[in-house]
Amino acid sequence: QVTVVESGGGMVQAGDSLRLSCAAHGPAFTTISWYRQAPGKVREFLAVWVRANGTTRHTDSVKGRFTISRDTAKNTVDLQMNSLKPEDSAMYYCNAHMLGASYWGQGTQVTVSS
Repeated sequence: QVTVVESGGGMVQAGDSLRLSCAAHGPAFTTISWYRQAPGKVREFLAVWVRANGTTRHTDSVKGRFTISRDTAKNTVDLQMNSLKPEDSAMYYCNAHMLGASYWGQGTQVTVSS
């Protein structure tokens, strides 16, 4: 059974940090990615971790503020978010991908007040 569960969201003030975690259980996923979706907007790719070689990639809009990484102790893929801005407010989703299949979690809400 495949499960993808996000955690770590919350309400913070501008300039604060949050660390989101994605626990993906099932087959050996090839990539784990983080996305976000604000009300009325399309879902936006943020970052990806590649299992095969541990490489990561971040979209330009969050480079320098957000960092995706693997936490082997917790068996999660985390998204460290620093210097949060009100425009970062959104539902954050984890995606676990393998050949021929892609799985989404239910999301975790991040709200940043000014």
